[in-house]
Amino acid sequence: MGEDVTHRKFTRGDRARFRAKAQDCLDALTTMLADGAFEPGEPQLGMEVELNLVDEHMQPAMANAEVLTAIADPDFQTELGQFNIEINVAPRPFPRDETLSLEQDLRASLNAADAKAREQGSQLVMVGMLPTLRQEHFHSQWLSKNPRYDLLNEQIFAARGEDIELDIEGVAMPGAARPERLRVSTDTILPEAACTSVQLHLQVEPDAFAAHWNAAQCLSGVQVALAANSPFLAETALWHESRVPVFEQATDTRSPELRIQGVRPRVWFGERWITSIFDLFEENARYFPALLPVCSEQDPQAELAAGRVPELHELKMHNGTVYRWNRPVYDTVNGEPHLRIENRVLPAGPSVLDTMADAAFYYGTLRALANDERPLWTQMSFDAATENLHAGARDGLGAKLYWPDAGWMSVSELVLRKLLPLAHEGLIAYGLSQRAIDRYLGVIEGRCVTGRNGAVWQRERVAQLQRQGADRRSALTQMLHDYTEGMHADQAVHTWAL
Repeated sequence: MGEDVTHRKFTRGDRARFRAKAQDCLDALTTMLADGAFEPGEPQLGMEVELNLVDEHMQPAMANAEVLTAIADPDFQTELGQFNIEINVAPRPFPRDETLSLEQDLRASLNAADAKAREQGSQLVMVGMLPTLRQEHFHSQWLSKNPRYDLLNEQIFAARGEDIELDIEGVAMPGAARPERLRVSTDTILPEAACTSVQLHLQVEPDAFAAHWNAAQCLSGVQVALAANSPFLAETALWHESRVPVFEQATDTRSPELRIQGVRPRVWFGERWITSIFDLFEENARYFPALLPVCSEQDPQAELAAGRVPELHELKMHNGTVYRWNRPVYDTVNGEPHLRIENRVLPAGPSVLDTMADAAFYYGTLRALANDERPLWTQMSFDAATENLHAGARDGLGAKLYWPDAGWMSVSELVLRKLLPLAHEGLIAYGLSQRAIDRYLGVIEGRCVTGRNGAVWQRERVAQLQRQGADRRSALTQMLHDYTEGMHADQAVHTWAL
């Protein structure tokens, strides 16, 4: 969700002070990295899952405040739209059957929260993009009642100076001759709220950070293709993983003129491989003006001089408004600093089992690639990794991706031949039980063999319903009803009936 702030107007002085404080934070981070201030810790899996709320008719339920009050659990928090909430899963280690326990705990938490939501006339849906969202749901009154979101909305439009234009050409539906196209003009950032994701966190020591981040960038295109689950927005069939273009366009602070000049977007994959985590924080400060220039009273250099760990408030605040698909995170827990990679490319859903399978594939393959003696990113251009992200998001399991020593390969062939063995190797290194490895990697194998993930199932089901005579709106509503039944059955999506 990000750090809460109070509603206020920012002055030119606020921005100048924030810039100076952010530089102080960077200087303090430089000192901490040089002095070895980060103790290596046991690798831990951390997760955030964003959720949608719908009413009994499968329409967006603008009720997150009431639902969160009913749930009354600090692990559940607000999100941008009134039809969103988020659950934060406490970090835990990997070894043995810990991931199986996490799966059970997550399912139990979601079941309990869903029961409370139903008492308020709503229910939870874990899906990358809510299929029944329409353009009318992007009006400003549907922003969550949290000053942070109102401020972000104001600041993005102040920087942009004009309405946001979504313009996305989709992928033709099964049996259709031509792709559909969405053109929407909006005066709020609420289309961003349509993009509900699973965010995976991994604590990494400084010396290993660059290798892990570079490996995560290499994997991102494969991840979105495998897990695609966001094919519809505003009753239009878009990409298999439409979160990627929608998020990129819905928070774009650049006018068309600035885009033409090459100004970098705030939703950003990056432009180069890195050698240190410092590269990422420095780029954030150098390329992006502050959206929320809120300063703290803490002097990070004075904290270091006194032998204390600084919060680096301004660095964290600014970092939270630069939306990298693989984001660096600095944080403190119980007075101890640590660094994390936040992987943000995955959509929510379709089921808890699918979510855990996506997480296991990511963590296992990431570890194997990061520890490879011949790093993948030394054999692959950054532009190829960028193209893989967009190709995987656009075409899902139907995409062709570039991979060193293999050239262009189908997603299923790449995963089955090259990446599943690496994922197995990495999960063994983390200490997972064979039972857990077989459960989760079996789901990934099943998707590749059947050619069906969440996006494929949604598109095929809607096409089927339309062939039977339903219009698009009715087909989306019925499909979502069927989807929630599969989600609650907690069977992997490649096994769902049509």
